[in-house]
Amino acid sequence: MRALLLVVGMLAGLAGPADYPNPGVVTGSVNGVHDPSMIRASDGRYLLVSTGNNLPIRTSTDRRAFRTAGPVWPNGAPWAHPFTGGSNTLWAPDLSLRNGRYYLYYAASTFGSRNSAIFLATSPTAASGTWTNLGIVWQTSDANDYNAIDPNLVVDAAGAWWLSFGSFWSGIKMIRIDPATGKQHGGDRTLYSLARRPNAGGAVEAPFIVRQGGFYYLFVSFDLCCRGTGSTYRTMVGRSASITGPYVDRAGVALTSGGGTEIMATHGGVAGPGHQAVFQDTDAWVLVYHYYTSTAPGGRLGINLIDFADGWPRVF
Repeated sequence: MRALLLVVGMLAGLAGPADYPNPGVVTGSVNGVHDPSMIRASDGRYLLVSTGNNLPIRTSTDRRAFRTAGPVWPNGAPWAHPFTGGSNTLWAPDLSLRNGRYYLYYAASTFGSRNSAIFLATSPTAASGTWTNLGIVWQTSDANDYNAIDPNLVVDAAGAWWLSFGSFWSGIKMIRIDPATGKQHGGDRTLYSLARRPNAGGAVEAPFIVRQGGFYYLFVSFDLCCRGTGSTYRTMVGRSASITGPYVDRAGVALTSGGGTEIMATHGGVAGPGHQAVFQDTDAWVLVYHYYTSTAPGGRLGINLIDFADGWPRVF
């Protein structure tokens, strides 16, 4: 029976924990990384920003060895304190390079709260202390049934800008963005719904969308983060021919109905891999995420590569 199940799984093109690769080798400042966002800068370096005190920045020349490079806000971000309870810890930055300028969307909140806001900053270089805060893009309160955290900016095939976000409650949302301001587009005030989990406590968050081969792929994290080696985070995906959805998994189940195809989960000594970011480098698509081990219970940077050989992402 076990042999039969393995054959069936192989025929279905499915992967499981035993098949998932270990994170690639990284060195230097790679512990204590949570919710990483990484891009290749205009000068060829890699820039990584993550959750933490005033949004720490790391850099690398080879996508392997990382060093600290100061925070986004060396003098703090007091404008976020109404949402953080006075803490300087800011969440889930999303870094991108658009039209020669660096954009950073980031969230301010506290655990379990919907008193949350997504802010925007821009910089000509992305270096510490060069960022200009442009204010709130979207915010929620306990009166909302969704949460304004975990932002991700994506540009569609027609050049339109979109921002997805969300965590738990009624799931993942998206708004259209005006490229001139980086904030909601005045001609489209729709709040789109992309994914939700009607069961499992609503545990879906950390959306990230990329376009590849005629599809938009929505990556999300299911289950629970931030519990060290007890974390149950796992990385899921769905796809759609339209940026606004509907997104479905391999089996055709809509992500708005709890669907999602797993591409990475706890395996071996790797616990809770999730809060993923994806970007296309010169050699491959790159998956960036955090995970936990017994020696890095506070989170560690994970990097793997992805291919889309059969129309669905495979991590290797």
